[in-house]
Amino acid sequence: MARRPVAAVAAALLLVEAVGIVLINMVLGISVDRQHMSLAGLDPDAMSVSTWIMGGVFGLYLAACAVALLHTAIRDRAPGRLARALLIGAAVVHAVLAIVVVGVVGWAAFAFMMVMFGLIVLALIVYGPADGGGPERAGTDAVPGFGAGTDAEAGNGEPGGSTEPAPAT
Repeated sequence: MARRPVAAVAAALLLVEAVGIVLINMVLGISVDRQHMSLAGLDPDAMSVSTWIMGGVFGLYLAACAVALLHTAIRDRAPGRLARALLIGAAVVHAVLAIVVVGVVGWAAFAFMMVMFGLIVLALIVYGPADGGGPERAGTDAVPGFGAGTDAEAGNGEPGGSTEPAPAT
């Protein structure tokens, strides 16, 4: 599978989404300000300013995720810990927002959010862990106590760390 195009396309779409989020929040802030909307007695000016700030922060977050994916695509190496944490957070946000937008906005927005979710997760999966970790020899599990073999292979049916060969019959 081509790893670089997946990361590059995800980065480009995240940048487009970041710009869209900033613009949507600017429009929402302007409409709250011009119509003097209030929620539970809050000041309309505070609500419009907080909407602009939230749009800017979320746009920067999505842009940072895009930069992390672009950096991953250019280097063709797995993202580091911070970049991986940013991307996992972005994947979770996209999955949760997809659930919300299907009812509020519609199926097209849901489809876009799921495509973004899929691209981010696919980019994380195809590049694997940053340290190249994982079991060092084939047949081992990452769970302590569950070694190369199981006791089921040895004949007593219990999973465990038994590495002794099964008795010859």
